[in-house]
Amino acid sequence: MNATTTARTRIASRIVAASVVAALAGTATMTGAAAHESASATKSTPLDQPAQGGKLQDAVDAIMKTGTVGVVAESTDPRGHRYATAGVTDTATGAPVRPGDRFRMASATKTFVATVVLQLVGEGRLSLDDTVEKWLPGVVSGNGNDGSKVTVRQLLQHTSGLFNYTADFPLLADVDGFQANRYKTWTDEQLVAIAMRHKPDFEPGTKWSYSNTGYILAGMIIERVTGDTWQQEVTRRIVRPLGMRHTTAPTTDIRIPGRHLHGYSDFGGSGETIDTTEFNPTAGGAAGAMIGTTADLTRFYAALLGGRLLHPAELAEMKTTVPTPDLDVVWPGAGYGLGLLRVPLSCGGSYYSHPGDLPGYTTRDGISEDGRKIVVLNTTGDGARDLSTEQAQNALVDRELCAPRKQ
Repeated sequence: MNATTTARTRIASRIVAASVVAALAGTATMTGAAAHESASATKSTPLDQPAQGGKLQDAVDAIMKTGTVGVVAESTDPRGHRYATAGVTDTATGAPVRPGDRFRMASATKTFVATVVLQLVGEGRLSLDDTVEKWLPGVVSGNGNDGSKVTVRQLLQHTSGLFNYTADFPLLADVDGFQANRYKTWTDEQLVAIAMRHKPDFEPGTKWSYSNTGYILAGMIIERVTGDTWQQEVTRRIVRPLGMRHTTAPTTDIRIPGRHLHGYSDFGGSGETIDTTEFNPTAGGAAGAMIGTTADLTRFYAALLGGRLLHPAELAEMKTTVPTPDLDVVWPGAGYGLGLLRVPLSCGGSYYSHPGDLPGYTTRDGISEDGRKIVVLNTTGDGARDLSTEQAQNALVDRELCAPRKQ
């Protein structure tokens, strides 16, 4: 593993969602023949409007050339929606990727969970300064872990210092580990217990480090406050009111319902490339279990940044960021708020986002500061061993958000 691959592996261990995979960033592409067949299947899929001058399609094709299996992208601005797709949904059937295909959104789930927590704050039922111990007594303890020193804000902000449970998770160790554990049901308590076997990475509030453990705990706090699971609250408060008909927050269902993209990974070259589509989403829970489409995610981000889901005070809290030096190799100068990443644009200003990675799936998105431009894409397969897939995805987001609007 060269230095670039090592860097990519380190970043993936920070940003992946329900199943953060250190191996994911360094995984190999599909076998060469399949990858080239997928690349040759690229196509533009205009719905409301065609991509201007093929630019969106060009960017999608550039991602495909780095070794992905399939790509679906949607770009939205005041003029309407544009789609571009490439590759196949299923290597066994060769079915082409189409707009509307569902996928595992991975850590994009965190923005939904953070939104529910902040809604509860706005309702006066919870405070960002509440400690974990107040709501979950005794859950964060042992090996120097102390729930009385960790706040709800720090869970959502990744400044809790709590060990990231997915960094010591059998499901993600290698192909054999995934195959042996993919259908197992995990409780939130079991996932947190994995983290509690480790000492904290640092004192709460002193540094930033991505930890899926914090969002598992946030989901548990939602249930303690409301009496309903985080899945029920996300569905009741966000998914149904916004008419997100193709988005689900599953519990133990291993399948992706309806027309969907298949995921493929070899977990860092630890075995042959396998279909990772089916697995028990309890492994990710509130850190990344949700399933959706580009259109539904676009609808969610438009409502969130448009001020329709949170009061101004809570939205301001969500958008207030701290530095994330660990992410500079992929997103230089980025900062993390409460379930939102803020990334500088090449044309000035910045955009909001939340990346998501699972074995075989990568979600990337970008929302302009005024909420009027939104880009969402998902890619399947491992992509390149170096940073070229990440760079191509980032280039697509940046170019779409920086493109001048026609009057």
